[in-house]
Amino acid sequence: MTKGYKTTRRDALLARRLELVATVSALTAEALRLNQKRAGIEMEVLRLELEIGRSGASAQLVRDLHEAEESAAATMRACTACENRIVTAEGDVEDVDRRLAATANED
Repeated sequence: MTKGYKTTRRDALLARRLELVATVSALTAEALRLNQKRAGIEMEVLRLELEIGRSGASAQLVRDLHEAEESAAATMRACTACENRIVTAEGDVEDVDRRLAATANED
């Protein structure tokens, strides 16, 4: 391999790594946002449960509780999906890192 080809290949791998790290960062921020949202919804579920315990299970409170529980479940699924995407992206970073190490060993 020529030195120019190696440099071009390494530069392409470095650019790909930068893209992947940016993706991991964005996904991590999204996971944090979703976890904060989930925590807020869980607080609302607790508030509704306390209100039901205190004043009885009115149709509106039960409906609100059910909606909050569904929202919490949907947010948890979104968190799990986001965490799976993070794992995949981190695996891609590791793959690029191995390829970068291999190009360094070629010198």
